[in-house]
Amino acid sequence: MEASSRASLVEARERLDQLSRPASGMLEKAKDRLTRQPSRAATGPELLALADELFSVGRLLNGQLSLRRALSDPAGRPDDRAALAQRLFGAKVSDTALDLIETVARLRWSHPIDLVDAFSALATEASLDAADARGELDGVEDELFRFGRIVGGDRELGRILSDRKASTEGKRALLDRLLSGRVSPVTEQLLRNVLTGPHVGTAENAVERLSEVASRRRGQSVARVTTAVALTAAQEQRLSDVLRRIYGRTVGLQVTVDPSVLGGLVVQVGDEVIDGSIAHRLEAAERRLAG
Repeated sequence: MEASSRASLVEARERLDQLSRPASGMLEKAKDRLTRQPSRAATGPELLALADELFSVGRLLNGQLSLRRALSDPAGRPDDRAALAQRLFGAKVSDTALDLIETVARLRWSHPIDLVDAFSALATEASLDAADARGELDGVEDELFRFGRIVGGDRELGRILSDRKASTEGKRALLDRLLSGRVSPVTEQLLRNVLTGPHVGTAENAVERLSEVASRRRGQSVARVTTAVALTAAQEQRLSDVLRRIYGRTVGLQVTVDPSVLGGLVVQVGDEVIDGSIAHRLEAAERRLAG
């Protein structure tokens, strides 16, 4: 996204936060309109339903170029775009979802396709809000990480989930078999919608991005650690302490055991990789000898 779209997405996220948490007079008015009861925080089921609505709007806009253009037309007045959104969606979605759709329509977007990404991002945030409300945010992050490892370790599964030409219904059926009853409803919702969405790219990377978003919601950066043998709790704590001193913030660990590293650790935080594995040292020594 370009700068104007990034700024608009921040505003839309703030509006989502206002609608899901009882923190302001604006929120009270929105909740009163929806429930005619005193303002309260949205519940986990309500947030899951909202996320489903927002994912659905994103899918609709992805297939409707003319609609994307109309809702993001910079030549139109913001109130006119919001009125169009109200006419199109008013009888089809909840009041809270409609409020967010109107908010998005009023904002300025660099490109019409950015609306699709915006609704996907808002839906993801609403789903993680549901995890927070259910007390499952830690578990959801762990489930996303573990599923990412499964996809990364199964070439055929990764190929199918990454294939843009593959049937969406087929992908959904496959994910249902893999996930149903085995993970949190939040994890299932996120993976089902993101991995059958229009801009999946590589499935492993898509799941990794979801895991990172969940980790940021917990106020942490993520260190992806690859080790030849499982770390003890004491070793993980020492590594966390070292990384916190290096980066000046809390760093959560996502540990993968891979015997091919032979020994030592490979630690990735964002784009930075610290490779202290024995395999890496042997490769470096071989290159020196060959030179």
